[in-house]
Amino acid sequence: MDKRIATPLTPLIVPRAEHGISRKDISPNALRVLYKLREGGFQGYLVGGAVRDLLVGGHPKDFDVATDATPEQVRSLFRNCRLIGRRFRLAHVVFGREIIEVATFRANTDDGSGDRETEDGGRLLRDNVYGTIEDDAVRRDFTANALYYAIEDFSVRDYCGGYQDCQDRVLRLIGDPVERYREDPVRMLRAARLAAKLGFAIAPDAAAPIPELAPLLSAAPPARLFDECLKMFLAGHAESSFMLLENHGLLPALFPETAVALETNRSGALRAMVLQALRSTDERVAQDKPVTPAFLFAALLWPAYCRELAVMQKAGIDPLVAQQRAADRVTLHQAQRIALPRRFSQPMQEIWLLQPRFAQRVRKRVFRLLSHPRFRAAFDFLELRAGAAPELAADVAFWREAQAQAPEQLAERLDPKAPRRERDPDDLSPEGEGAAPGPKKRRRRRRKPGGGEGGGE
Repeated sequence: MDKRIATPLTPLIVPRAEHGISRKDISPNALRVLYKLREGGFQGYLVGGAVRDLLVGGHPKDFDVATDATPEQVRSLFRNCRLIGRRFRLAHVVFGREIIEVATFRANTDDGSGDRETEDGGRLLRDNVYGTIEDDAVRRDFTANALYYAIEDFSVRDYCGGYQDCQDRVLRLIGDPVERYREDPVRMLRAARLAAKLGFAIAPDAAAPIPELAPLLSAAPPARLFDECLKMFLAGHAESSFMLLENHGLLPALFPETAVALETNRSGALRAMVLQALRSTDERVAQDKPVTPAFLFAALLWPAYCRELAVMQKAGIDPLVAQQRAADRVTLHQAQRIALPRRFSQPMQEIWLLQPRFAQRVRKRVFRLLSHPRFRAAFDFLELRAGAAPELAADVAFWREAQAQAPEQLAERLDPKAPRRERDPDDLSPEGEGAAPGPKKRRRRRRKPGGGEGGGE
């Protein structure tokens, strides 16, 4: 094992013969960018996650490039280039559906130009002061992300000890952890996500400040936290990511109402259901099956929904009103932390609100539920809940058979006026989780148009 030490002034240069990175594993388009920069008289390196993943035997999907060329100089070299960003100006070189992101080396100091701006708390607002590769390395977040692959000799350049950390499978911050987390609180989530993805341990000095600094995430843009959640939970390591969020005190900062609900659920059934949902998501990703944020968030926020619904039903609110109101409140409160788009929040709510209807056996309602556009997702969610609540097995069996039967056969099985099956109040249903059933109210029948003296109601 190589124990040479790298510093910004004396980088460790790992020759091609001593590392496992091969050009055949690098995107051809990234190689085109690297060669074109070199031909134009600029430095160009593959950098960050792609180098890290290739070193530990992974298969990166994104390939980023760092260079001493300014964004405008990069654009002058590539006709298929566009410049993006104000907080962090970047060049995107577009090859069909693939984008190679090209970043100019950043300095880690303020040159007085106003291109580097921070808040009083240390959070970085703007960072467009350019520097050298040495400057660029020390301002990156983790040592494993401060590795540079040079196209001219196929070596790996290490300025912060990241090569050894990759070998030791340790995630270590560059610089003072507290300062780096205050500079960008989302780094705490990145630490958990990367540790889960790579199977790395978070270095003790990087892990220690996280529980105390986790509330800083409340100042992060909700849209950015949504993107970070997708990376965390839809990339094949959702279960381990969730457990790391719990272990490092990050769950209350990201999903505050879910965290409270899990803490107060004495049976542990809700946590078991969430973990099973994340495990199933990981399995689908591994099998290249589609996964949707709507179903993911339905599972992550289900404990919060159950808790809110229980409170409303104990207050005597009509069950149907309570279900919709609880769904709206949980969605609204969570949106203040994570910007969940309506195209995902609406089907998420429909999945929740369809759950009580699986207890119904009236012929008309059974066929109506089977024809609902969200039936399949809601049934999958019922199966998920049944994994942690065996008493739901009868419902799962009924609806599985109902989907397989011809309509005529199913109709013969059903009583047109069959009573609703009573539920155990401790199951994982909207009526469960210890909620006392609310008072049932009789609905007024509407008269048919034309009835009565006034030609209406």
